[in-house]
Amino acid sequence: MGGHKEQGGARQGFDVADAAPLLLDPHGLVAGWTVHAERLLGHGAAEAVGRKFADLLETDDAERMEDLLDRCRTGNDWTGLMTARHRDGRPVPVAVRVAPTTAPQGRPAVLVLLSELGDGARGWDMSRGVLEQIVAGNPIGIAIMDTDLRYVWSNAALEQFGGGPGRSRVGLRVADVQPGMDSEAVEERMRHVLETGEQEVGYEYVGRARSAPLRETAHMLSFTRLEDDRGDPTGVYYTVVDVTDRHRARQRLALLDRAGEYIGRTLDVMTTAQELADVAVPGLADFVTVDLLETVLRGAEPVPEALAGSERVPLRRAGHRSLYEDLPRTAVDSGAVVAYLTDSPPVRCLTTGQSWRQEQLDPLALEWAVGAPGGRESTFLELGLQSVMIVPVRARGVTLGLTTFFRRRRSPFDPDDLHLAEDLVSRAAVCVDNARRYTRERDAALVLQRSLLPRRLPDQDAVEVAACYRPADELTGLGGDWFDLIPLSGARVALVVGEVPGHGIDAAAAMGRLRTAVRTLAAIDLPPEEVLAHLDDLAFRSARDDGDGDGDGDGDGDGSEGGDAQGNSVGSGCLYVVYDPADGRCAMAAAGHPAPAVVAPDGTVGFVDLPQGPPLGVGGPPFEAVELDLAEGSTLVLHTDGLLGHGDDGAEETGRERLRRALEGTAREPRPSCREVIDALVPARPEDDVALLMARTRRLAPEQIAAWELPPDPAVVADARRTAQDQLSRWGFDEELMFTTELLVSELVTNAIRHASGRVRLRLIRERTLVCEVLDGGASAPHLRHPRAMDEGGRGLLLVSQLAERWGTRFVPDGKIIWAEQPLTTPAG
Repeated sequence: MGGHKEQGGARQGFDVADAAPLLLDPHGLVAGWTVHAERLLGHGAAEAVGRKFADLLETDDAERMEDLLDRCRTGNDWTGLMTARHRDGRPVPVAVRVAPTTAPQGRPAVLVLLSELGDGARGWDMSRGVLEQIVAGNPIGIAIMDTDLRYVWSNAALEQFGGGPGRSRVGLRVADVQPGMDSEAVEERMRHVLETGEQEVGYEYVGRARSAPLRETAHMLSFTRLEDDRGDPTGVYYTVVDVTDRHRARQRLALLDRAGEYIGRTLDVMTTAQELADVAVPGLADFVTVDLLETVLRGAEPVPEALAGSERVPLRRAGHRSLYEDLPRTAVDSGAVVAYLTDSPPVRCLTTGQSWRQEQLDPLALEWAVGAPGGRESTFLELGLQSVMIVPVRARGVTLGLTTFFRRRRSPFDPDDLHLAEDLVSRAAVCVDNARRYTRERDAALVLQRSLLPRRLPDQDAVEVAACYRPADELTGLGGDWFDLIPLSGARVALVVGEVPGHGIDAAAAMGRLRTAVRTLAAIDLPPEEVLAHLDDLAFRSARDDGDGDGDGDGDGDGSEGGDAQGNSVGSGCLYVVYDPADGRCAMAAAGHPAPAVVAPDGTVGFVDLPQGPPLGVGGPPFEAVELDLAEGSTLVLHTDGLLGHGDDGAEETGRERLRRALEGTAREPRPSCREVIDALVPARPEDDVALLMARTRRLAPEQIAAWELPPDPAVVADARRTAQDQLSRWGFDEELMFTTELLVSELVTNAIRHASGRVRLRLIRERTLVCEVLDGGASAPHLRHPRAMDEGGRGLLLVSQLAERWGTRFVPDGKIIWAEQPLTTPAG
């Protein structure tokens, strides 16, 4: 048949056990018939003997028999495929071998071996010898176990995994051949295959084999049940392949992926170093330490040349992780100093920037670090350390520190482990350097913050204050919101809250300019609306000088939104409040800023009806101020808009209602509690900066104030001196203070009568200082002069400036007040 091709005369033998033999005479007649042949073709010996063998074949194959007999007469054999015909008429595909032989009587004959192909498949069955050649030369380990899971056969390739040659395994179990292997897990799978007949493919076993007892290996095993003709299990055969390289490559990728996900989640140097140690254990090492230069932890640039010539090189332990509780037995805590000897491997790696690996540490050698806890240097044997790798932490060409990897019982570090460690550390080094740079910037920001926001509010008797600040930028802790309390003349105080658009250093710098300007304007005692007018002009001119010609703060010159306005104060808000404890009067004005709340002494919460002026620098109508009387014990609540914008509904009315509920009951507290209000209204990580200033008002007692209306007559100057002296005597001040106050009253009253017109009023205030005030109806401010020796006048204000600690002028609706302050040296009770 066309599909049955001759096999080129190849001598592929058939085992007698596998083939049905029969004997032909030289003419092709059947001379010998066997039981195997009868089983294969259905003909009995009586029917077959004497017939032509060609009659037992399909037509096409029968026609070939004459040529095959001729081959045998010349001493050649033939192997190929044919189709025989069964006694019942069905075709039987067979593999055929035809070979010349000699009959028992010495006559020439032909031997025919027939082997059924089975299921009509086109091909031919392998003999046992061929199969043995295949399995013997196969690089995959193959073994056959009986139903008791004992070895009955294995190929030569299995020897590469340890356990000796195949003949020495016969009768043994897996645990006998591989004592370090988890034999129970392997045999459990074999039993499952025996019981169910389900083949298991691709079972990966990771552990130690006798072929590599000191390192972890990975093998891929597959299990198949063997059955007899009745389908009963006779054993299991398995194949095994070493996939250690693939397994380790997968582990490396998984470790690097975990490092990319886990390391650098914060911008803290110590946290990042600890994350590196956490990732490396146990995936790569049993014990890992991360030591960084002191300058790196401070955020400064590392200076490697400073290490040269030092007998001991100090670093800081930034992170460490151990797989075992007793490894090592002595450890340096995170943050502590760890010093290495100059000629030790860690220092060489630090100075050269090159990694170092040692497969086996000298167990009797002393550790490289000096000054260990307990004061006793230990050997590596005592520390339980056997293999080591040291990888410098380098980023952007600069060495920041060292990462040291140790192993205890696992296989020693190999070159692949070192490459993996270098990849791991290089990724972490970038994160460490980013954290270092951030630390530097954050420290600079905090220094700026400390210089811009008041460290503590000044002592005074006008109000009892509490302040709280919560930035949106939790990393730098810095934003554009601010608050301040400024003592003014006459025992008054200015309360200020403001906000600059944006966050970070730029916003803080703009806030610093505004705060400085407010303090300067407060020093000249301008009313609130005028303070805001000057701030508005300052913001506009600052934006113009920075290149934003249209004053909208975005720098594009078109008045549109966008751009970076964080560097100037255009669009800033400010609330400026002046409180006078002498009469409880309070004046305030706002520029694009929420009005304050007022908590009355009885706990009632209200909000000041304050006209909202435009934000600073954007232009608009003039600012308006309002005045109100505050009862003693009232609490002024000044805040930025971030306090109202954290509810489910960002509307101002909703925010005010939430603030009202938070403030209820605060009047009964002994001190204003900003922290409780902030915590009630603002999350830990707000979307906007929040500043809150709470001031509970006080009143000066009537006996602390003395005032007199004086006629504009020079003759009253002497009376004013005597009246002031009597008041100071009643207050119990010493003669020196009384004398200087008498001179101040004389000069100020004389100046008011001589240069002004209208009413004159003298007022003395005893607070933390002694304040002397003279009001007149004049509209011009006095000027300090430096008279020449022969001048007859002009020395009054010069004398005042010499006698007073502070002095100045402020304007009021009905004139001006010249005031002078003196410290209280010996006040009475």
